[in-house]
Amino acid sequence: MAADTRLPSASSHDDGLEARLASVRQSIADAARAAGRSADELTLIVVTKYHPASLVRDLAALGVTDVGENRHQEAQAKAAELSDLDLTWHFIGQLQSKKARQVRRYAHVVQSLDRDSVVDAFAPTEAEPEPLVVDGFVQVNLTDDPGRGGVQPDAVEAMVERVLGTGTIRLRGVMAVAPLDEEPRRAFARLREVSARVAAIAPDATDISAGMSNDHAEAIAEGATHLRIGTAITGKRPTAP
Repeated sequence: MAADTRLPSASSHDDGLEARLASVRQSIADAARAAGRSADELTLIVVTKYHPASLVRDLAALGVTDVGENRHQEAQAKAAELSDLDLTWHFIGQLQSKKARQVRRYAHVVQSLDRDSVVDAFAPTEAEPEPLVVDGFVQVNLTDDPGRGGVQPDAVEAMVERVLGTGTIRLRGVMAVAPLDEEPRRAFARLREVSARVAAIAPDATDISAGMSNDHAEAIAEGATHLRIGTAITGKRPTAP
């Protein structure tokens, strides 16, 4: 019988942070066990959009090492305020090409590479001939809606080649969000197929960033290596500033 990986509803009380984090970690371990995998294979990225830097500091004290942010200005400010912590910052929101170089100054990983202009913005320039190298994921659009972020699956190989050509992005793999109108595991199975195609071009780029608060068990079952979980850990998201 499969493990029950449903999460309790997130509370908005900060004093429940440790309990929520423990619950999610247990849920991840249960889902990994049900999939015949080890939880040690999985990287938990806690998404802290709109939450204060103090919450990130509390998470770090509880052993969290990877933090995800969606908005450049907010991420930049938090990373600067928390520079004394040994955190890995993941930029997971849609990235404007004109902000790419600024994001690279604080983000260790960019998970939303989805347009030629964004990838090209990371390439060396005369003003910055030896820029920092960041880890990157190609974001895949698993829907038929071209307005959603991500590269269409049939265009992934071309995007991978472009990323590899920059010399400043270390390609880690693929990232996606499950469509709202589809069973998550089916969508993640398609992402797994895309991942295999990427690995045929870039053998080291085998990571899969997929799965959030409500569908991480399905993502784990389909080979996810990175989970982006927010409200199930952080509690109710504050109103946008």
